[in-house]
Amino acid sequence: MTEAAVGDERLRRWRLVLGGEEADGTGCVLSGRDAAMDGALGALYGKGGNGSKGQSGRDRSAGLGASAPSVARWLGDIRTYFPSSVVQVMQRDAIDRLGLSALLLEPEMLEAVEADVHLVGTLLSLNKAMPETTKETARAVVRKVVEDLEKRLATRTRATLTGALDRSARISRPRHHDIDWNRTIAANLKHYLPEYRTIVPERLIGYGRASQTVKKEVILCIDQSGSMAASVVYASVFGAVLASMRSIATRLVVFDTAVVDLTDQLDDPVDVLFGTQLGGGTDINRALAYCQSQITRPADTVVVLISDLYEGGIRDEMLKRVAAMKASGVRFVTLLALSDEGAPAYDREHAAALAALDAPAFACTPDLFPEVMAAAIEKRPLPIPDTR
Repeated sequence: MTEAAVGDERLRRWRLVLGGEEADGTGCVLSGRDAAMDGALGALYGKGGNGSKGQSGRDRSAGLGASAPSVARWLGDIRTYFPSSVVQVMQRDAIDRLGLSALLLEPEMLEAVEADVHLVGTLLSLNKAMPETTKETARAVVRKVVEDLEKRLATRTRATLTGALDRSARISRPRHHDIDWNRTIAANLKHYLPEYRTIVPERLIGYGRASQTVKKEVILCIDQSGSMAASVVYASVFGAVLASMRSIATRLVVFDTAVVDLTDQLDDPVDVLFGTQLGGGTDINRALAYCQSQITRPADTVVVLISDLYEGGIRDEMLKRVAAMKASGVRFVTLLALSDEGAPAYDREHAAALAALDAPAFACTPDLFPEVMAAAIEKRPLPIPDTR
């Protein structure tokens, strides 16, 4: 590509970014596909969708307004001109910037959108207002996203946790192929014989293979306030995956100011998701009180609290419950989010108080979650991401 062509391409890209206002300074005129892309961008990101004219000589944007037909056409346009990942971002921005949530209650609109975790969160927040004619379409959209997530996450999660369960089931008289050599050597270093340059182990440490009996119990306690929508989706999928493992007894609890136990629906994460009610207040203390009442084997239990920690209940009681669970042998994990977006806004004072109880709060991506659970099961340090 010549230097002039490179310069023209750079101007073209800046023209699409800047939107063709009078002061954009590019002097670049768009036509054909570029003009159509510019129109789709302007409908969402133009100033109020007021139809300001760009240097292509055509309206930058006619806006989307609240018209279902125009939104449907726009959704088709962006899927034509942009890759799926960009389409999902633009859809999300359209819902946030232009207040288009109500249009998702129409089946024909749902069929036109690119389904992703954030769209599922929006649909769940609209669940109670959704007419019957839309619910089946909404369930189909949610099911597609859930099935895609399960394909991506299930195999690795099962493999990682099965390994952790095997290693956590240590035995004192292991067969040769079940010896945990690293732990055995560490435990017998004092029996090193310099003249033979070897260790004579007095005690073998091994791990048995996980049987079909329940080895660990996991309680997922999920904040269903509006800011936790993506976390609710991922946690529901992981809950279903964990529940499919015979060696792990899994309980899934969601809460706002009330507590709902959705464990009996874990065979279908779509049912779990439609059993949630995004939004409302938060009472973490009440939710933890319920979880605490369900613990029968503290030393073999992992409690995972997924919350931004904005507590509307009794703060001191919440912290006492965490301390009591840990003192009884429960492994307590606090996740500020379970999503790809990193940590949301969260209550830093409560996070610091939990860290002082040796229950540090951190954001966790779906890809890291199996490793976090494996570490919790094995009672080793959690792989907390470095956010510095």
